[in-house]
Amino acid sequence: MAGSATATAGTMPAVPAHAADRMDPRKLIAFFAMVLGMFMSILDIQIVSASLAEIQAGLSAGSDEIGWVQTAYLIAEVIMIPLSGTLARIISTRYLFAISAAGFTMASALAATATNIDQMIVYRAIQGFIGGGMIPSVFAAAFTIFPPSKRSIVSPIIGLIATLAPTIGPTVGGYLSHAFSWHWLFLVNIVPGIIVTLVTWNFIDFDKPELSLFKKFDWWGLISMGVFLGALEYVLEEGNSNDWFNDNSIALAAVASGAAAIVFFYRAFTMEFPVVDLKAFANRNFSFGSVFSFVMGIGLYGLTYIYPVYLGRIRGYDSLMIGETMFVSGLAMFFTAPIAGRLSTKMDLRLMMVIGFISFAAGTYIMIHLTADWDFYELFIPQILRGFGLMMCMVPINNIALGTMPPSRIRGASGLFNLTRNLGGAVGLAVINTVLTSRQDVHYERLRENMDWGNPAAIDQMNNMAANFNSYGMDGTSVAIKQMVGLATKQAVILSFSDVFLILTALFVAMILGVTMIKKPAPQGGGGGGGGH
Repeated sequence: MAGSATATAGTMPAVPAHAADRMDPRKLIAFFAMVLGMFMSILDIQIVSASLAEIQAGLSAGSDEIGWVQTAYLIAEVIMIPLSGTLARIISTRYLFAISAAGFTMASALAATATNIDQMIVYRAIQGFIGGGMIPSVFAAAFTIFPPSKRSIVSPIIGLIATLAPTIGPTVGGYLSHAFSWHWLFLVNIVPGIIVTLVTWNFIDFDKPELSLFKKFDWWGLISMGVFLGALEYVLEEGNSNDWFNDNSIALAAVASGAAAIVFFYRAFTMEFPVVDLKAFANRNFSFGSVFSFVMGIGLYGLTYIYPVYLGRIRGYDSLMIGETMFVSGLAMFFTAPIAGRLSTKMDLRLMMVIGFISFAAGTYIMIHLTADWDFYELFIPQILRGFGLMMCMVPINNIALGTMPPSRIRGASGLFNLTRNLGGAVGLAVINTVLTSRQDVHYERLRENMDWGNPAAIDQMNNMAANFNSYGMDGTSVAIKQMVGLATKQAVILSFSDVFLILTALFVAMILGVTMIKKPAPQGGGGGGGGH
């Protein structure tokens, strides 16, 4: 693939040194339209997360069905992200992005008109698949059209948009569903989607299509990749709720994913024009950067998930209150972005990563001491540390992974790189849900052992509660027992949250040690682009 890739790279020449500070206004307009498209695509992963109850009621869906509104989007998107680099080579960035933006907009409109859960799942799958083509294209464009002197500005912008989108998703979704209706979770995409489609169609001219490559397209590679990643995402998303491999569908999906993976990797390494170019992993910094990207996916999506779960289950917050509480992380990212961009030109990128992981670890360490009384103010500092840590890690990780890739590999590499973050999020959510479930059972059993008739404190508590309920004419003893069971269950849930935060703390501390494995990056005049999805 090197020959044709080099030819393509020739249409995207490096900016001469004397013109390093000048940018073509058309390319700037196109680029920021692409960033907006990426923002919408990433936002729509989480925009429904705080409003699933409203969608469930509106579509008369079952509790076991409504989760697919999110799962269908994720499965479809995770297939498209690595494929987008190949498609951009064949039909060009202009056609890929404009078609993706138009398709995403139409799928959003269809989702708003869904009248049952089956329609919604289909429309969300289309939305996720087509929208996934916009994400890696932005990363590739950042490293292609901007000279190194501008990357310290572009890097935090992409990083901020791509990490802010999933973070504020619950906030935006909660507000829209409360102020209007759940339909506006999707209708909000239409006007920006039309603008992005028109602007990118008219202004993108970064590269030229190579339609001759279509004859070499590896269809079996595409099918095997789709089954491999789609089934893997299904296993990770649905495994915990379906008792993992004790469920026939989960076991079958795992087998299908494993078999398809063998076919996919065989064809990826033997075909002349593979559907995904895995040769980028031969670059040591890209490989380590992808590992860090995987971990950052856990930090980004895992914590965006676990905070709302705590606030909803323990504190009883509704979607709007959860969104308002979570917005602190978004503000921290917003104010950290210019700092991270500036530091990326002044200090060793590895040191920036260490600072970011320390901030992450400190935030999750504080959360180990979680109680049932924690609300906005107790969560304030941990969320600031999370937002600061995200931005301090994102910029250097993406600089290190993508900043030294040759132009011929950058589009395929950006797709793989974004895929690792998505998979990190999926694995993180699966592990978090499994730990919450298993550890809750363990803690409940331990608490129940201490709440027997031989424990004077438990007996006194029970008698006081029973007497109180008897005074209201109720069966005090039976009600008191139910109350004690409820208290034990609630405390077991809180202790399981603490276990998750302890595991995350250990993971981020391990990443601090892992930074030593990265070669010192060469000076890049302004760093490289970053972001996260």
